[in-house]
Amino acid sequence: MGIVGSTIKPFKNTAFQAGKDFFDVTEGDIAGKWAVFFFYPADFTFVCPTELEDLAGEYATLQGLGVEVFGVSTDTHFSHKAWHDTSDAIGKCTYAFLGDQNHNLANNFGVLREGVGLADRATFVVDPDGVIQLVEITPEGVGRNAKELVRKIKAAKYWREHPGQVCPAKWEEGEATLAPSLDLVGKI
Repeated sequence: MGIVGSTIKPFKNTAFQAGKDFFDVTEGDIAGKWAVFFFYPADFTFVCPTELEDLAGEYATLQGLGVEVFGVSTDTHFSHKAWHDTSDAIGKCTYAFLGDQNHNLANNFGVLREGVGLADRATFVVDPDGVIQLVEITPEGVGRNAKELVRKIKAAKYWREHPGQVCPAKWEEGEATLAPSLDLVGKI
């Protein structure tokens, strides 16, 4: 699945976001911005609220980095609002939730479980040109870590802004990077 480096496909989905009316989101709304599409199987489930609450804890940091965040499941925007209004964990989420009951986003990103109608647990980071730079897909019972997502986004942004440099394993903002060359081959 060669999705890293591919461009997101056109979409139009209705969103719920706390404190706002329902609104439509398209690929044009994220043009020129970094964006996270955080797919999860379904509202009113078990692992999903722990992940979404964890992501809510990093939302201000992501906003500070200029990153738009979208929670996405195959539920409707109405279901997202009902879950937000009744769950303490989801009630902490102030980023947008996209309804995908027609499965266009899950299909576009290749994460719709065939014959099930639910999305895989998957994260996609899209750069300002609409190019997918990072992908993480985990099995049903394995939750993701929002702090690690933030670290990866910082590395992707650094790499984009500093051509000729790469971020080694466990790289944290402010640490040394590498400039790939023949001199480094075999020495690391």
